[in-house]
Amino acid sequence: MTHPSVTPSDSPSSAAASDRFTVVAIADGLRQASTMAEVLVATARTVPDHVALRSHETGQEWTYGETLTRIGAVVQKLRELGVRRGQPVALMLRNRPEFHVVDAAAMMLGAVPFSIYNTSAPEQIAFLLTDSGAEVVVAESVFLPSLQEALTGVPSVGKLLLIDQDGGELVTGSLVTELAATGTDFDFSTIEQIAPDDVLTLIYTSGTTGAPKGVELTHRGMLVQLQGVHTAMPLPGLGRQVSFLPAAHVADRWTSHYSAFMTYANTLTSVADMAAVAPAVAQTRPTLFGAVPRVWEKFKAALEAGYDGDLQADARANPAVGEAVRAKLGLDGAAWVVTGAAPTPPAVIEFFRTLGLPLCEMLGMSEVSCGVAVNTPDALRPGSVGRPLDTVEVALADDGEVLIGGPQVMKGYRGAPEKTAEAIDDAGWLHTGDIGRVDEDGFLWIIDRKKEIIINAAGKNMAPTAIEMAVRSAGNLVEQIAVIGDGRRYNVALIVADPAQAAELDEAELQRRVQEQVDRANATLARVEQIKKFTILPQPWRPGHELTPTMKVRRHVVDDLYAAQIEELYA
Repeated sequence: MTHPSVTPSDSPSSAAASDRFTVVAIADGLRQASTMAEVLVATARTVPDHVALRSHETGQEWTYGETLTRIGAVVQKLRELGVRRGQPVALMLRNRPEFHVVDAAAMMLGAVPFSIYNTSAPEQIAFLLTDSGAEVVVAESVFLPSLQEALTGVPSVGKLLLIDQDGGELVTGSLVTELAATGTDFDFSTIEQIAPDDVLTLIYTSGTTGAPKGVELTHRGMLVQLQGVHTAMPLPGLGRQVSFLPAAHVADRWTSHYSAFMTYANTLTSVADMAAVAPAVAQTRPTLFGAVPRVWEKFKAALEAGYDGDLQADARANPAVGEAVRAKLGLDGAAWVVTGAAPTPPAVIEFFRTLGLPLCEMLGMSEVSCGVAVNTPDALRPGSVGRPLDTVEVALADDGEVLIGGPQVMKGYRGAPEKTAEAIDDAGWLHTGDIGRVDEDGFLWIIDRKKEIIINAAGKNMAPTAIEMAVRSAGNLVEQIAVIGDGRRYNVALIVADPAQAAELDEAELQRRVQEQVDRANATLARVEQIKKFTILPQPWRPGHELTPTMKVRRHVVDDLYAAQIEELYA
């Protein structure tokens, strides 16, 4: 059941506010603002009584007026602690309302808030704090053990503030009082000191090809990105969204923080536990919802497991079946459902299309403030990442690499001018590393990653993600796969089986079933692309280790960790 206060029509201010929060008003507001700080203050003052932030776990809710009060109180505390314009402020918080308040408060000072993945090991945390130059860390007490170990090697951090308790080893203060503030005299006119080209946030890359790099995104770049998305898919405000992806990833920062919360006045329900995503979506009934492919795959598996019969065939024959499933999911009111961050299996796309939920694939990158190209319900080409936004320039290099230009492109990699020069050429083009093509209707298709192309011993070029997608599309037993073959005579694969299914099978039967799925995939591939051997790994791959937080394979990590297994496959 939908929580009463997250439905816009139930807010006492909704009738008047809806006249001001229209498609045109949002577009005008984005054009007139010069910083994200201006956007947030304008939104909060337009709909002060509308619910801004909500916790799925506790039911705690703050209106925009209450949220702005808390932001002002945190601003004052951070200013007293010496936080200044341009200073990085590290956040290690789960998806909860307090994150948005603390991050926005740092932004109001012209500081540079950035998030650390909650799954990070102490040495990874230490690297980010050192690389960013952070002097202040704001965290939850649950992360104290990891932070305490990390901070022993980061002398630059002088202040560790907790949002949920007052003391602890190495803790220098808290924001408990400020986050409960009911009144403040903070003068938000000081946000005029922030410049459009000031750094808004750092997004650390997930390390698929090496050590993470700190992407510097500007206020101007994020505003332009929001304008481009709004033009492609103009939506009114006062809707509902769910925040559950890591705030350290550009996808959630854009969709939840800068878009839903700051721009559209969509009541944002934060979900701290990924296991609670499905019930949170069912309760919230979001008007816009996006997720990485693995979430959609899990939704599909759960729906099929809970249905007596062939759900897809029945939905195809009777639209009422799909309508009932959309209501069960809580997506019956969603105007736009999005998938991205990694390729989505065609079978998943087709499954939800049959249910009346056209999944709109998109291309996003940290280095371009998130969105580059999007599919929309009215301009949809499954398998592509959509048409480029009108706020970016897209070109293809001679080798097919996708190049991007325009204000959305990052300021650079923090403290790494040589890496910035490698990514952005003298003409201002960002080299994405993606190999792509543009069809006759302007839709962009991504073929593979330039650095991940397999060139076998005979000189044949192959796209590993295409081979991996063929295997995942051939069944649901293979949960993760990495194809190996660069410089080799033939391709092999490391495979992680779905834990729930694997637990019910003995070793021989598991091997046979995986072989059947690989054989079905091989039948769709050219002979040189086919997987000749594979090994099933005993342990699931972990986000932050073999996988990025958005479930992409970190190939260099997999190559190192499983070097012995790979060599055995070629023995």
